Amino acid sequence: MPAWGKAVVGLLLVIAVAVVWVMDDWLSESFTVDTRNRAELRLVLYAGNIEAEMQRTQIVPILLARDPVLREALQNGNYASISQLLIGLQSEVGAASIELLDISGRVVAATDRNRLGVTRTSETLFIEARRANDTIFAVQPRDSGGYGFGYSRALRANGQVLGVVTVEVDLAKFERSWAGFSDAVALLDSEGRIILATEPRWRGRTEAEALELRDAPSAIEWALRYTADLAGRGPDAFLSNEAVLRSESRVQHRGWRLISFTTYDGVREKVNGVLALIIMGFALLLAMVFYIFSRRAWSQSARFEQESVELRQLNLRLQREIAAREKVQEELHVAEQTLVQSSKLAVLGEMSAAVSHELNQPLAAMKTYLAGARLLLTRRRSEEALVSFQRIDDLIDRMGAITRQLKSFARKGGDAFAPLDLRSSVTEALAMMEPRLRERRVLVVRTLPKDPTMVMGDRLRLEQVIINLMRNAVDATRQANAPQIEILLTQGDTVTLTIRDNGAGIAEIAKIFEPFYTSKKPGEGVGLGLAISSGIIADHGGRLTAHNLPEGGAAFEIALPVLVNAGQSVA
Repeated sequence: MPAWGKAVVGLLLVIAVAVVWVMDDWLSESFTVDTRNRAELRLVLYAGNIEAEMQRTQIVPILLARDPVLREALQNGNYASISQLLIGLQSEVGAASIELLDISGRVVAATDRNRLGVTRTSETLFIEARRANDTIFAVQPRDSGGYGFGYSRALRANGQVLGVVTVEVDLAKFERSWAGFSDAVALLDSEGRIILATEPRWRGRTEAEALELRDAPSAIEWALRYTADLAGRGPDAFLSNEAVLRSESRVQHRGWRLISFTTYDGVREKVNGVLALIIMGFALLLAMVFYIFSRRAWSQSARFEQESVELRQLNLRLQREIAAREKVQEELHVAEQTLVQSSKLAVLGEMSAAVSHELNQPLAAMKTYLAGARLLLTRRRSEEALVSFQRIDDLIDRMGAITRQLKSFARKGGDAFAPLDLRSSVTEALAMMEPRLRERRVLVVRTLPKDPTMVMGDRLRLEQVIINLMRNAVDATRQANAPQIEILLTQGDTVTLTIRDNGAGIAEIAKIFEPFYTSKKPGEGVGLGLAISSGIIADHGGRLTAHNLPEGGAAFEIALPVLVNAGQSVA
């Protein structure tokens, strides 16, 4: 074998060692990340189970506080059948226990009949429920160890407290289910105190105090043995002076948190299995190299001259290709500069068109209000003129908000989101469109629900979408004998706002949400309104759709998630 052949073999050996070294580090990190992801997924599932259990049980005391049978029993003192009624309800809702307390705090009915007659006057659930008009939640230590979790609510009649109903939440079942996995799991309250844990000794302690305890549970000991194999990996926490992987998840209930310490099951075995395959591949490659050298050694001397000629020809071709490539690169550089300049001009033109399109409606409304104010001042009706000036001031604020929104159009921000009643947005949009509707003599049929339709969103941006849709509807009814626009607001699984017109319909309905597409004549529109509106609704987690009506005209439909409470909305 020639010297350069030996060099190739040596280089292959060096590459093999380097690849094995790098792959060992990369595979260890990859399998560790996979283990961490599985642990975090389990923790999210655990948190979801706790949230579902708390939400399902929270409604029970509200229903019981409104039950006329329980109120009548507290007023008459007849509790003969109440315990049986509570037992039947317990089997349906899955609560740990349900108790009915009279005004003195004595248990008069319970799913556990052994608790009848027990006095709970000093317990937090009874004291706080009598003071509040809402459902009370409390975590109370148990004499047997651990904590109990319960809801309570006062039963009232004519403003007087008749008694208190308490419902205990069974969270201990989650503790038992966690113990079946290789993770050590703990639930912490908002103060950092452990209230549920697979290790009973952790309850009532902080996380730091729990980690200092000796004699870790068997699950943790198993995790520590595998952690020791992963040299060079930074630990998340230390338990009994050993490194473990720590994961955390939020529970959407009073600032609770779930933490777990997870094992590194089989990471070293998986890494070694892959490395064995890589080493085998390099071994086969070296064997092939030795075979090729032994077969080709005898023919090398005869081919040297031919290869010399071919190399000279190849060198000439390479020189020509290098010159051609340099010329192409120079042309490409010029083309790139031209493309950058064209892109800047396109962005500038699009922004200018967007500003013109979005500010056109407020400017038209301001012109109408100024004309009305001038006429009112001429007739010395100054108070009514002041109303027009106030509306002009509001329009100026709106124009400022629109320019701010155009700046943030690409980053899709949600800083201005707040709970709002969509009915008020519809009313405000109609007020903005009133001059144009009166000018075109358009009949508006508005159907709004009596109850608030709450969504989470940016009021100005939603009003901008509604105004854009109404303006398009007015333009679509230009040729109609009796132009009419129907506005329908409903609430079901979603809040739905439908705007229908009796115009000619949309010819190419599949393209209407594309930027710069418009069916209007030149000078009447730039085709950005529906594209911007669709993006705004998408930012709010909803959708904007359109379809032609069988009887003629078109309908646009906005669907937004319903706001359930101040911190949650459902699609």
